[in-house]
Amino acid sequence: MPPMASVLVVEDDQFVRSALIRHLTEATHTVRSVGTALEALREVAHFRFDVVVLDLGLPDLDGSEALKMLRGITDVPVIIATARDDEAEIVRLLNDGADDYLVKPFSVEHLSARMAAVLRRARAVAGAEPPSRVIRVGGLSIDPLRRQAELDGARLDLTRREFDLLAFLAGRPGVVVARKELLAEVWQQSYGDDQTIDVHLSWLRRKLGETAASPRYLHTLRGVGVKLEPPR
Repeated sequence: MPPMASVLVVEDDQFVRSALIRHLTEATHTVRSVGTALEALREVAHFRFDVVVLDLGLPDLDGSEALKMLRGITDVPVIIATARDDEAEIVRLLNDGADDYLVKPFSVEHLSARMAAVLRRARAVAGAEPPSRVIRVGGLSIDPLRRQAELDGARLDLTRREFDLLAFLAGRPGVVVARKELLAEVWQQSYGDDQTIDVHLSWLRRKLGETAASPRYLHTLRGVGVKLEPPR
């Protein structure tokens, strides 16, 4: 994991919180911790963090509401820690701006791996020079500099990860991109769960007005990868 990341741990269980603080501190990170959503919002407003580990079961606000409020004031990467292994909720959290999630109980090694991937991606995006040209594929228009996308002249309301995925595929029209390459280039992970890609593709398809069964732009080739091409 990259050294000396600034981490905010939002966890109301004192035992879990202490264990996370100890592990992250031993890994040379600087750690601040709070037990409520409102305290977390105050911390993020006053201090700069590289990543936030956010528990969903907070006493004052539901963690999903806390996530939406966090996203209103910062783009800091957020890893959700949840005891609810519910696919629909995980999809909603990712769509609301979470960068990754862990289902409790999880090991500190698992958290470390997820944090490392999120931090690599955030630092790669911060240091990368986005292409200056507007990408056009059929009725899609994608402006990497302004991070705006339109379909047939109508603005698309995309999350940060959805935009990155769309821009990456649109920059390679008609080319089948392997899932391993998507994980490496869009998620900055050398390995991961295909469900993460499927979730984002599903939400992206919905916003493009299509489905996996009736694709227009996004085509999945089972066992091979994904490609984006103009409708025929």
